[in-house]
Amino acid sequence: MSNNKPEFYIVIPARYDSSRFPGKPLADIHGRPMIAHVIDCARACGAMDVVVATDDERVAAAVKATGTRVCMTSAAHPSGTDRIAEVAVAENWDDSSLVVNLQGDEPLTPAAVVRQVAANLAEHEWAGIATLCTPISSLADFRNPNIVKVVAGEHGRALYFSRAPVPFVRDAPDSVPPQAARHIGIYAYRVGFLRRWQQLSESPLEKLEKLEQLRAMEAGVAIHVATAAQVPPHGVDTPEQLDAVIRFMADS
Repeated sequence: MSNNKPEFYIVIPARYDSSRFPGKPLADIHGRPMIAHVIDCARACGAMDVVVATDDERVAAAVKATGTRVCMTSAAHPSGTDRIAEVAVAENWDDSSLVVNLQGDEPLTPAAVVRQVAANLAEHEWAGIATLCTPISSLADFRNPNIVKVVAGEHGRALYFSRAPVPFVRDAPDSVPPQAARHIGIYAYRVGFLRRWQQLSESPLEKLEKLEQLRAMEAGVAIHVATAAQVPPHGVDTPEQLDAVIRFMADS
């Protein structure tokens, strides 16, 4: 990654109705809702603007209390990417503009990671999306279908994302290859891609793997992958993970 500092926007998708953790964006972390902590992360990144995309007035009220802009989006969106695409189009951002997706349940994301993924996309004009990964050394992690693996080729171009252990070592099936990498779910997009995304239907591989980035790949969109300069802690999917974040922040 170069020392260039590209201009970029941050959009934080924040959905109230989570099947595993309803009301998650408003979960209390040391006296403030989780979404406020995510906004703190976003503000530390040097973005041109920070917008929270939500379909819930309760979340919108909590966001406005921090002085951050809100874009009310459709409740029908199946993914954060769809929500971010609606914001980018509504804001009429230029097709060449860069947007980083900072999830509303990632209050511990380092600013360096956000800046890295934005810079990587700016540097690779052939890519419509940029994302990050980290090496896998554990066989258990390599085989875990809840840990998404990514295989990249020359210049960091993604070849495939999978829940399966890829690349598979035919002659040593119980080994972890040096190329094994865990996908870190932070993305930077070009707005031109987001406009196109709105026209794409769920793809066959996406349906199989339940990974939305495969929809972009099947449509011919190039994705740049790089090793994260700093591995972000896991986000909050469950109340138990929220407790872990609360303890982590208390000890920091």
